[in-house]
Amino acid sequence: MSHIGYFAWDRAAQRADAPCLRDDRLDLTYRQFAERVDAFAAQLSGHGVGRGDVVAIMLPNRAELLVALMASWRIGAAATPVNPTFTATEAEYQIADAAAVLVVNEGPDAPTGGRPTIAVDDMAASPDPDWAPGPTAGAGDLALLIYTSGSTGRPKGVMLSHENLQFMSSSMVQHFSLTADDHCLLILPLFHVNAICVSFLAPMLAGGQLSVTGRFSPARFFDDVARLRPTYFSAVPTIYALLVSQDADTDLSSLRFAVCGAAPISKELLDRAEQRFGLVIVEGYGLTEGTCASACNPPGGVRKLGTVGPALPGQTIAIVDESGAPAPMGTVGEVVIRGANVMRGYLGRPDETERTVVDGWLHTGDVGRLDEDGYLTLVDRIKDMIIRGGENIYPKEIENALATHDDVLEAAVIGAPHDVYGEVPVAYVVAYPDSPVTDDQLDDHLRDRLTKAKLPVAIHIVDALPRNPVGKIDKPGLRSRHRPAAVN
Repeated sequence: MSHIGYFAWDRAAQRADAPCLRDDRLDLTYRQFAERVDAFAAQLSGHGVGRGDVVAIMLPNRAELLVALMASWRIGAAATPVNPTFTATEAEYQIADAAAVLVVNEGPDAPTGGRPTIAVDDMAASPDPDWAPGPTAGAGDLALLIYTSGSTGRPKGVMLSHENLQFMSSSMVQHFSLTADDHCLLILPLFHVNAICVSFLAPMLAGGQLSVTGRFSPARFFDDVARLRPTYFSAVPTIYALLVSQDADTDLSSLRFAVCGAAPISKELLDRAEQRFGLVIVEGYGLTEGTCASACNPPGGVRKLGTVGPALPGQTIAIVDESGAPAPMGTVGEVVIRGANVMRGYLGRPDETERTVVDGWLHTGDVGRLDEDGYLTLVDRIKDMIIRGGENIYPKEIENALATHDDVLEAAVIGAPHDVYGEVPVAYVVAYPDSPVTDDQLDDHLRDRLTKAKLPVAIHIVDALPRNPVGKIDKPGLRSRHRPAAVN
């Protein structure tokens, strides 16, 4: 069994009084973090949670979320982080699908899925002297269930083991040359695997530190950098667009590099952000199913703007044609990935797992090409996924929600270009004959069913949806309505 290097109880023995984790309320050394983990692990045990169970954690970014995560691992359980902005319907689906035995949340008004709960303010902070930890999680054990939507519109639980997480976090340490001197400023949500791996587990493994910021704003970001002096952060293109639009005159010299992922960034924005901040920004690419990242430009090596870099250590990226055969170098095809980062599968969905992981190769559904140096350029997406400010939004989920309205005959949702968010969802709806539904009524209908980020920015009521020769809805035709007009 391979060694897992990021466990708090092991790191405390080596780093003890070194700074580890802070947010607006707490500032913890490695020893104090481990004590908090043990305190909550004992509390979870007292609630009957044990090896092989799943704990749902529905909290905004704060230190206690990471305490709850690590405490679950302390007793051999797994965790499923739940988006704290989810509606009750969305949250309860995930809690039930994951078969969570307990929910950690913000209090009595938060969704529970009918499970026992521990409110964040009731989390034990002092270790129980009578509690002795039993077997902790091992390399092959399930560590995380991260939920990601699929083409069916029903979110799927991606099963990631500690082996997956150890491989990814150690790869991040190697690729970014992280040491105990590094300090990450966390601004991405912790219900994503990116934030867990890049911003939490990697610095834990390196013996560095993590500062968890509150709700993101450009002013808050610049203040935090000036006050905390972090050495790196990871963000999405939307955040870089917001930052470069500010006139702030902040000393950013502590930052060694920054990471951009979750959505493609334009060469122009990347270059503008680097020039504006005098900072190396490396673009990367990955999927939840691949435990976060599979390719990334190197901070200290050759960076090719417009690419997402070469494969990370220990991974192989290839391009295949429609038949699944390897495509010649420079040819466009589907991006497939192989390595110890590939997920164990989708929870309870063996057929979808088999379609996605074939002979050890993760089929991404993304289209790209590799150059002679192995640098990957993403060309398009096979799937219809919309990436709004780094958030993955699947049109089918919105279409399904629209279809629950009695007056909706059919709906199509596409991504429209947006200056700040990259893409935003736009809906086209056909109503039943003699059903005079309005866009405002449909908007109200969706608000109880979808997170705010998934709500269409516009709902167009139309007589009919365009179709291609085989009768399928012509989504490319709908998207073309939103492209900027050509300038002669």
